[in-house]
Amino acid sequence: MRTHVLPLAMLLALVGCSSDPGGGGGGAPGVTDTEIVVGTHMPLTGPASAGYSQIAPATKAYFDFVNAAGGVHGRKITLKVKDDGYNPANTQQVVRELVLQDRVFAILNGLGTPTHTGVLDFLNSQRVPDLFVASGSRSWDQPGKYPGTFGFNPDYTVEGKILGWYVQRNLPGKKVCFLGQDDDFGRDSLAGVTRVLGDAGVAVKQTYTTSVTNVGPQVDAFKSGACEVVVLATVPGFTALTIGTAARQGFRPQWIVSNVGGDYGTLSKSLGDAAPLLEGMLGANYLPAAAAASDPWVRLFQRINTQFNAGAPFDGNTIYGMSVGYLFVQVLQAAGRDLTRESLIEAVEKGGYTGPGLGPLRFSADDHSGYGGLRMTRVTGTVQDYFGPTYETDSEAGPVTEYPVAPPAPPANGVPAA
Repeated sequence: MRTHVLPLAMLLALVGCSSDPGGGGGGAPGVTDTEIVVGTHMPLTGPASAGYSQIAPATKAYFDFVNAAGGVHGRKITLKVKDDGYNPANTQQVVRELVLQDRVFAILNGLGTPTHTGVLDFLNSQRVPDLFVASGSRSWDQPGKYPGTFGFNPDYTVEGKILGWYVQRNLPGKKVCFLGQDDDFGRDSLAGVTRVLGDAGVAVKQTYTTSVTNVGPQVDAFKSGACEVVVLATVPGFTALTIGTAARQGFRPQWIVSNVGGDYGTLSKSLGDAAPLLEGMLGANYLPAAAAASDPWVRLFQRINTQFNAGAPFDGNTIYGMSVGYLFVQVLQAAGRDLTRESLIEAVEKGGYTGPGLGPLRFSADDHSGYGGLRMTRVTGTVQDYFGPTYETDSEAGPVTEYPVAPPAPPANGVPAA
């Protein structure tokens, strides 16, 4: 092999720009003896900011809670949050800043199917752990192609199957229609619904794009199609927009909404005085309900929210953000004191994690998909709560079955053990 001697200045520049996957002699990027720096991209502004802008502050609040208890293996966790406005071009810019300028150890819970899809190849090329993406796209579960990327949400096809299964058994004979975001979110959700109901079982199929805030034509199509049940694979702003537009047109079907855009607290704020339109709305979720005041996880997260999140509004987005934080701390504990990017990924793939989630976490070397089950929800008055059992399934042709395992109580001190 021919060798080349590089000038010292060029050599130093290359070392400074290296992705340093295992840390080399200088330790992993973003990790010191006292700190772990991770980053995320979130829609703090823009069409998906309603509700979603609460997620990263809740995750940070959980980290601050853990830091106050001594951190993880003596290190405090710092979360750098960058606003991408739910715009894929912005996402690419801010993620590059986080990796190349801020030198974060990992990307955590980057939000959005169209946004995060555009940074997969970059993060993989830089060998940056890409954990617990805030989206149910099946793209995150490709361990052969993207070994450092892991999902968190149940994938949209799993959710679509569970929603379709519920419709089939509880709303037989009703004309079912579908509105989905014009990306993997909508397509994968529809694939799940039709896997159960069949393609002909969804009478009218419509899509929307987040750049067009007029869903009147789609609602017209549902109304003229005499739709009785409408399944929505929509972000919160478009859930509220669709339900409000339908009411103005005198169209009130049974709404069944993906967990992505179905949080009552977020929707009621968006609808304001029209919040009663949410009465009877069905959906599915996989984390504790904010209204479940006796749930030990809710009590823990409420306490942390008061102490470390300035008492911000407490809803499903808060629970989501803290649940992500709890899982990340579990993984850091398992990765050990000698923390590298490789040890972090190995810790996730080891699996066996439990927490506030109602369904199973499916992490292994061959499965990077995240949660695999959900439970149905219903809005009654001003309360959104669960009913019936938790269900699990796969994203292929497997059956929908009950998942009987209840989540464990949180640790007494609220911090997962090493």
